[in-house]
Amino acid sequence: MSTTIAAIATGPAAGPIGIIRVSGPQTLAIADRIFTPQGGGALSERPSRLLTYGALHARDGKVIDHCLCCVMHAPNSYTGEDMAEIQCHGSPAILSETLAALFANGAQQAGPGEFTQRAFLAGKMDLSGAEAVHDLVTAATAQAAENAAAQMDGAVGSRIREIRQCLVDLVAEFLAVVDYPDEEIDSNLFDHACEILHNATRALYDLAETYERGRILREGIPCAILGRPNAGKSSLLNALAGFDRAIVTSVPGTTRDVIEETIRIGVVVLHLFDTAGLRDTQDPVEKIGIDRAMKQAQASALILAVFDSSDDISDDDLMVIARTHGKRTIAVLNKSDLPSALDVATIRRHFEHVIAVSAKTGEGLKELYDLIPRVVGMDGMSYDGSIITNARQAAALVRAAERCEAAFVAAQLGMTPDAVVMDAEGAIAALGEITGQAVRDDIVATIFDKFCVGK
Repeated sequence: MSTTIAAIATGPAAGPIGIIRVSGPQTLAIADRIFTPQGGGALSERPSRLLTYGALHARDGKVIDHCLCCVMHAPNSYTGEDMAEIQCHGSPAILSETLAALFANGAQQAGPGEFTQRAFLAGKMDLSGAEAVHDLVTAATAQAAENAAAQMDGAVGSRIREIRQCLVDLVAEFLAVVDYPDEEIDSNLFDHACEILHNATRALYDLAETYERGRILREGIPCAILGRPNAGKSSLLNALAGFDRAIVTSVPGTTRDVIEETIRIGVVVLHLFDTAGLRDTQDPVEKIGIDRAMKQAQASALILAVFDSSDDISDDDLMVIARTHGKRTIAVLNKSDLPSALDVATIRRHFEHVIAVSAKTGEGLKELYDLIPRVVGMDGMSYDGSIITNARQAAALVRAAERCEAAFVAAQLGMTPDAVVMDAEGAIAALGEITGQAVRDDIVATIFDKFCVGK
């Protein structure tokens, strides 16, 4: 890269420490102009990664902070270029003035993800590892961070490159046969190809199938709380959230709009939506709330269907049962602190997962916490980087698996070598999109546009 870029790498709010990153060919010269090490000398002459205390200068040369700074000499840096990192006090004014001094001395504002993009272009990481950087920055749980960190270390990229290399070697063998059409084809060639293509197909489909759980791990899961009025939906939301998020009264129809709250239950981030109680009503405002409840239930990947265990099943409860049919649902029998009057057997006929709780006392909430990850398929998982969290990667894996499958059929039927080669090369290209070995520039640009500035 011919330009030198700079950006604030910490948040916009004031804090004890603020960090500014610089990368590019002019980094060392610029750093020497705006930072003076205590005791003299040039920062650029200090060893890589050695934090040095000194004076930080504004555009006019005046000292604006006393702080730490270090340089990282190419190619042994994050981007593969000369880099500097300024660790100053986290005042927005100091950070802004430091950035202005960098720009005045020749640096340019870094774009979203430009540091990581330069690392990718320099071969410091493949594209799957670069995408894992974004997942790590935005991780909502420790497990999501663990999975992303393993992917940064190459858990996905190394496996993909291994499969891709097997396919490349296979294509080379078949192309050798195509180059000498007069020679008799060894039958073992097709048997060997079938074995490789079968194993590759199975491995790629297995990886692609982890995406649904990976999406939940990265994005969380939308969860609608559905039930008749006064079943305790808002009380359940408050109990799960740990504070009074929704208004709770004994008046039916208190909740008329969708109320959202995000919580974490173990490895799962739940985007909870408390909805209007389902019932037959003539109130036009309440009808709008019920319509919104239905839409939210349709859009949710999990439903908590709340029933009042102190009362018998009503027509409104039957409406709840009908609306949750075919959806991933947990039947929550609320008000377990009161004498039971509910026909639990009827509820169990309609729901695979049934649990009794008291939103008032907290009884049964721990069991609900334990049940939710199991219902959404997130229990007992290993977060070793083998979970695909990226839709682009999952789609490429499916395409590669399909082309491997087609090549397997061609080899099994003993079709001409070029038929096997064509589909195998298609699989190779799809896998190259994941690692970045064969991906269009516009796709790369789109990927890094999602990153925050400074990373």
